[in-house]
Amino acid sequence: MVLPIAKTSTDGSGKGKGLMRTVKSSRTYLSFCLAILLTCGWIPDNGIGQAVTDNHSAGPSQAISIGGEPVVVLQRPRSSDKSEPQFLEATILPGRGMAVLQIKAYIPGKGEIDLLNSPPQPEAGQLLDKGDDEFGNQVFKMGGAILLPFANRIRGKASADGKTIIADVAGKTVTLAANWSGNNPGAEKHAIHGLMLRSKFEDVTQKSGAGDSSVAAVLHAGNFDGHWPSDTEVRVETTLKNSAFEMTVTAKNVGHEPLPMGIGWHPYFVLPSGHRQQVRLHLPSDTRAVMNNYDDSFTTGQGVPVKATPYDFSAPGGRPLGTQYLDDNFSELKYRPNGSTVSEIIDPEAKYGLRLITLSPQIKSIQVYSPLQKNFVALEPQFNLPDPYNKNWGSVDTGMVLLQPGQSVSWRVRLELFTPSR
Repeated sequence: MVLPIAKTSTDGSGKGKGLMRTVKSSRTYLSFCLAILLTCGWIPDNGIGQAVTDNHSAGPSQAISIGGEPVVVLQRPRSSDKSEPQFLEATILPGRGMAVLQIKAYIPGKGEIDLLNSPPQPEAGQLLDKGDDEFGNQVFKMGGAILLPFANRIRGKASADGKTIIADVAGKTVTLAANWSGNNPGAEKHAIHGLMLRSKFEDVTQKSGAGDSSVAAVLHAGNFDGHWPSDTEVRVETTLKNSAFEMTVTAKNVGHEPLPMGIGWHPYFVLPSGHRQQVRLHLPSDTRAVMNNYDDSFTTGQGVPVKATPYDFSAPGGRPLGTQYLDDNFSELKYRPNGSTVSEIIDPEAKYGLRLITLSPQIKSIQVYSPLQKNFVALEPQFNLPDPYNKNWGSVDTGMVLLQPGQSVSWRVRLELFTPSR
């Protein structure tokens, strides 16, 4: 449908500008046009039939930036069906590795809620731009950071100043930032969560249609400033639909030597009721990696069955978190015929369910982080096991993908909302 409008914009008051001069009753005509656009899904609404204005419509000077790049907000129009949960909004940070700052949704009985544990955008901007450490660690302490070219930890020999480690990666010696350690005195410093913590993506392309809204961008990472073998190109695409949130991360070896690649995601999912003990967790896993302790969280290279232990969350409908602390890696995932797996967070009190579906068979493990005094569960689907080049693993396939020049691999997940049955 083509509407006879020369230009549509907003001036912050919700009144349109630029209607054709031949229109005598501009306010009536604008209301008519907005109603059509809302009905067709071309302009998102706020749930009560009013248009949601675009924060960027006033021009580039109004765009909010984090990490030196404009923040991208994907939006979907609110459905008139209030009996079904629905995704509404996703906030993406091209200036900080395409991390997901927040996902908003409508939940029957709860209204509009934030799905990720993250501060409001202005506070997040302060923390990420002015309150971060020298490594950029703040980005994986909120929302959902993308972890690449490795997830979790890598250990090595620390430098004299304790700021770097020398590690073996696929037979190559690399120098990595020693950006993490436990809290105990003398805890060993090591590398954690990859090399994209401060990466700025380019060629950001945003689209919005009747069925979905999406953003895609590219990082020409090279060899990550000399810290990783070969050269990497990363493409991230995030898509928001009424019924799903999807993200695809594709890494390509654009160099001349083999490229070891691990990809993961670190989303902190909020528990809407605020009552952790009754929240149920389902994990499609048979095995848990044994760690030395919960301060270092270093692998021993041993995997043990979860069956008949407090770590068995494999039953349909899951089991309550109770008072159990979790910072554990689960593997031996149970794949469906199409190569996907399904994990669930079920909050019976809030009548809320979130389903995390892995769509790449290369995703070999799920790290779960759920401290007792926090109102979230971090479910981290990733290619690799913790410290994948640790010799303690022996002959175990630790999930790192070795890409030959020209080859690529994709990591893909989908989130779905559901209302759990009693």
